[in-house]
Amino acid sequence: MDYKKMGAHVYIRVDKGDEILSSIRRVCSEMDVKSATFLGIGACDKVVVATFIPSKQNFLHHERNGMLEMISLQGNIVTNDKGELIEHAHGMFAYLKQDSGEMAYLGGHLLSAQVSYTAEIVLDTVEHGYIGHQFDPITKINVWKLEGE
Repeated sequence: MDYKKMGAHVYIRVDKGDEILSSIRRVCSEMDVKSATFLGIGACDKVVVATFIPSKQNFLHHERNGMLEMISLQGNIVTNDKGELIEHAHGMFAYLKQDSGEMAYLGGHLLSAQVSYTAEIVLDTVEHGYIGHQFDPITKINVWKLEGE
């Protein structure tokens, strides 16, 4: 992995074998970034995405191995009340079905993605203030807590 701040953004190259979300957390930790948004593209060989099931207040996991083009990655990273970096990302992946040769797609809440060739991530850091987390009693999930200067 390599990264460099250029202007208002941090450009991250994630290398073969690296996991994308942990790489983003590492960059944020090393650069003392408290909150940011990110987007990216790349190629992966193992991904786990999830679908939230509101009636169960839990996620249904979907794992896929093989050649997966990461055609879209969008997310954010914030600081929780314990000072830990927490990411929330969604990804869309394309792959070739072995039995029919047709293109198929897998997307959802991204839990992990291992890079097979490279991934290119643009991190947009929050320069003034930061975004935290707070529990929302209505939806029963953590939501953004906006902290300004």
